[in-house]
Amino acid sequence: MKITDHIINAKGKTLFSFELLPPIKGQSIKGIFDAIDPLMEFNPPFIDVTYLREDYIYKQHENGLLEKVAYRKRPSTVATCAAIMNKYKVDAVPHLICGGFTKDETENALIDLQFLGIDNVLVLRGDARKSDSMFIPTPNGHAYASDLVQHVGDMNNGRYLHDDMESSEKTDFCIGVAGYPEKHFESPNLDTDFKYLKLKVDMGADFIVTQMFFDNNKYKEFVDKCRANGIMVPIIPGLKPITNSKQLMSLPKTFHLDIPLALSEAIQACKNEKEVKEVGIEWMINQGKELREMGAPVLHFYTMGNPEPTKRIARAIF
Repeated sequence: MKITDHIINAKGKTLFSFELLPPIKGQSIKGIFDAIDPLMEFNPPFIDVTYLREDYIYKQHENGLLEKVAYRKRPSTVATCAAIMNKYKVDAVPHLICGGFTKDETENALIDLQFLGIDNVLVLRGDARKSDSMFIPTPNGHAYASDLVQHVGDMNNGRYLHDDMESSEKTDFCIGVAGYPEKHFESPNLDTDFKYLKLKVDMGADFIVTQMFFDNNKYKEFVDKCRANGIMVPIIPGLKPITNSKQLMSLPKTFHLDIPLALSEAIQACKNEKEVKEVGIEWMINQGKELREMGAPVLHFYTMGNPEPTKRIARAIF
């Protein structure tokens, strides 16, 4: 079922969902099931599966020369989605990224997803490789998330890359895109951010999932500005609790977000990491309750494969 249909069928009730990483190359699917099982009591209608682009490693040969080799640490998003749908009978939402894929490879992946009965995709540009200072598009690949939205939208209308394909069947993907309540770090200003978000919606995006945030006013302002700019699709808040003190520095640096003063001071006053985790979970419980009262369609948690904090938060909210 499409994400938008799940939201409509909920009739105003806030749903629960979460996101996880596919297994590291060489590992079994059991770790994924162990991360999902504790959260199934909250009846998630869908589960997101991320996709990380390739990076480079250097292999040294016997002659001493180094060979630069492309390497995918987590290569199995499509297979992970299929396993989740087969075991849990819920919708799996694969992330579709620009980096690391040609347009033909993207189209082939979308065809495979259609064959698997996957109705939703979350379309993202994706991050730069760790070895690159900025995002570098793959040759003959998409450079922007809007290009990828256009590609999926074309296939939904029966238009494939190669004109010689006859009787092309229309796909029917529900398309999600990312939103940034505190601005994408590469955008010169928030107005420009909204300009490109509106472009993606006009191209066919059906829902928005936000970057994590810790101040619900940021979400409210973001939703209000979306509506003022004619962006009327559902806006799903993305959430992640702080669970260790290092995140006070790492989260703002990595995700370019603000941590409210009250939260940062409460964490800094903690005597140990156990207390930090309790503060972070309690903050997220209160944040989630308020978002439900605000009418958020879904509370979407970034679990990073650790279900325990999310389980405690969900039990207090749902």
